[in-house]
Amino acid sequence: MTNSNQIISASPRIPAAAYALCLCIGLIGANSLALAPIAPQVAASFGSDVPTVMSASAAFGIGTAASALLLAGLIDRFGPGRILRFSLLVFIAALAASAAAPALPAFIAAQGLAGLAAGVALPSIYTLAALASPAGRESDTLGVVLSGWTLSMVAGVSLSAVIADLIGWRMVYGIVVAAGLAAVTGIATLAAKGAAAGRSAPSPLSALRIPGIAPLLCACAAFMASFYGVYGYIGDHLHQGLRLPVSAGGLLALCYGLGFGAAAFLDRWIDRFGPARLLPALFMAVCGIYLLMAAAAASYVALLAVAFVWGMANHAALNVLIVRLAALDPARRGAIMGLNSGVTYLALFVGTTGFGPLYARAGFAALAGLAVVLMLMAALAAGLAPRSSATSRL
Repeated sequence: MTNSNQIISASPRIPAAAYALCLCIGLIGANSLALAPIAPQVAASFGSDVPTVMSASAAFGIGTAASALLLAGLIDRFGPGRILRFSLLVFIAALAASAAAPALPAFIAAQGLAGLAAGVALPSIYTLAALASPAGRESDTLGVVLSGWTLSMVAGVSLSAVIADLIGWRMVYGIVVAAGLAAVTGIATLAAKGAAAGRSAPSPLSALRIPGIAPLLCACAAFMASFYGVYGYIGDHLHQGLRLPVSAGGLLALCYGLGFGAAAFLDRWIDRFGPARLLPALFMAVCGIYLLMAAAAASYVALLAVAFVWGMANHAALNVLIVRLAALDPARRGAIMGLNSGVTYLALFVGTTGFGPLYARAGFAALAGLAVVLMLMAALAAGLAPRSSATSRL
């Protein structure tokens, strides 16, 4: 009996808070991914075109990056639990405004407001995940939280078009609003989590002085730009290049999301081997996947298989990257996670806009080739980041 108790105590359970945070991630991800498949219906209802409607997605991304860079310092001042609760309420209100928007400008403005709320909510979620994780299970706990991106890929991409066809695109946002209210209830016990410093809230940009953060943020920028640059055009490649129906892109996104979720079993190995050692190797693995993607560009079945492995590798790499960043300075996790979110959404903008001209001129395989170059840069930057004692133990 004593041995059994010792084993249990040596392997603490992942806290229930991680699952509530997973739902929060899923909500934000669903909003950022759901517009693309329903954009034709949204455009028709507003008497506009798809490119103009997709400017709402750009507004969401810019709003997220701006608030993450300028406002995430509030997390360290007031505490991540309180900030997350407030930002989620604003996010839900913005989604309700999106569903009720009478005209396209109002819809775009509502999505911009949702981005401002998401830019503070995301670093709050990552900070709370670091605070809630038991010693020795940091990556396992974060892996559960990151599974929210799987929820958003499956529900946000795969189901939004179906829901829009059955009951209209406005109900897509209505359903996310209902899920958001459930999430607010789920995080009620987290409102007091994280000690509020009670001091002035400096800009997260001031955290750039923390030793080791610059190369990790450079790695994050290259990693995210490669993902969004390739993901943003793979659907059009399937439709225009391979002459497949639009639904083919949804199945590929589903494969990616399932791979992202399936990688959760790898998280326990991260804590055993140490994120500082693993991050460059994981970035090189993602680099190899883009090479495979370039070779498989003409085969839909091969791309589905590569997408599944792509999701697994990206899950592991994102997990390790966030663990490394969070360990740099525990007292300033909010600011650090704000920088991470800001860089991520700036990379979304740069990736989708920068990869577009190359795709138009040289095709999809060239995008995978550029992603290979970016991932080599990410691996180099991660290798140059110092291995502090804190990150080595995590």
